[in-house]
Amino acid sequence: MQNIVILAGNIGQTPEVRTTQSGTKITNFSLATSRPRLSEGRVMRDENGYRVMDTEWHRITCFNGLGKTVAEHCEKGMKVLVHGRIHYTKWIDSMGNDRYGCEIIAEKVDFLSRPKSTKNENPELVDRDDEIPF
Repeated sequence: MQNIVILAGNIGQTPEVRTTQSGTKITNFSLATSRPRLSEGRVMRDENGYRVMDTEWHRITCFNGLGKTVAEHCEKGMKVLVHGRIHYTKWIDSMGNDRYGCEIIAEKVDFLSRPKSTKNENPELVDRDDEIPF
């Protein structure tokens, strides 16, 4: 039996970090994935001829070191590939109603676009082989 999820998409907001009472760091972000909308087995197009896309939003949760890396290097709009598992939760709200949630627990996050530069980096020199800083 396996619970494996692989999602490729764009980060929807700057990742948020929180710390539990026990000291565990948790980083959350939303991830948008899109696919063409189909009608009778054919891709639908708008009045300008562009594909009509359906977008789904996923809640991604990262723990400890992975969460730290994501928080330091990811920002809204970046493309990432998330490997993880689906996790369902159930709780009772303040009105006594059963509530349900679903999130992806990330085990690995690959950057598909450039990560944001950190405060100490010069963005003009990132990934440049033709210049050597002195």
